[in-house]
Amino acid sequence: MKKFIKKIKLIRRLYDIYIASRYFNHKYFQIIKWAFNSNEDTNYTYNLSNKNKLELLKLFEIIFKNINYEEIKYYLDEIENDHDIIKDIKTRILNSKYKNFTDLEVNFSRRLGWYICVRILKPKTVVETGVDKGLGSLVITKALMKNKEDGCSGYYYGTDINPDAGYLFSGNYKKFGKILYGDSIKSLKKIEKEIDLFINDSDHSADYEYSEYQTIRNKLSKNAIILGDNSHVTDRLLKFSIENKRNYIIFKEEPLNHWYPGAGIGISYPRNK
Repeated sequence: MKKFIKKIKLIRRLYDIYIASRYFNHKYFQIIKWAFNSNEDTNYTYNLSNKNKLELLKLFEIIFKNINYEEIKYYLDEIENDHDIIKDIKTRILNSKYKNFTDLEVNFSRRLGWYICVRILKPKTVVETGVDKGLGSLVITKALMKNKEDGCSGYYYGTDINPDAGYLFSGNYKKFGKILYGDSIKSLKKIEKEIDLFINDSDHSADYEYSEYQTIRNKLSKNAIILGDNSHVTDRLLKFSIENKRNYIIFKEEPLNHWYPGAGIGISYPRNK
């Protein structure tokens, strides 16, 4: 039958369209399901596939040669099974004016990688540009809380131009960080501490992203790591890494049961790591 189909061009191309559409039909179903069940209209949250989580763990095993897979897996389990942070997030959502624009189901997506990185690196100073709701702020500061229990203190700085950003970031979490409001470049210039972990997640224009990297270049500590939230779209962290003789690798998300194709984590780290 297939041989007959391939002999007639019009039928063959219609058959090829059918085969190609099978890669996307499930996504259409997920879009319809999401439209009726989700409140989110930006900054989508979702879980990652189990395979994707294992890929993330193995990637960190390559970057951090002094830690083994079992220890990295421990940190992943730690945040995924942290019922306190999930309860805190749900309570804050329900008590906020944004509850109709936010899903109550808590999924960290690539922020799992942020958490693991903080737990491994034990940074004294973490900076995240682009706070939005503050989900990343909570994940990062929760990792800093755990580091404090291990005897390693650290502090978080978030930046956002929106004065209403970071409504999830409150309570005990504020003991481990604060949000600087205003233009991120201006806020970064005011930070005088050495930065051990920098996370770019603000204005997603390529030029602005690159300007942030240039602004913090001389503030980075010797073993500093940069995580780029937009590296699946722009080449700016890659370009910065080449110019500054740093290693670069990217983790691509594989969302579980969600129409969004996923973002990623661009990771820039010293060559001696």
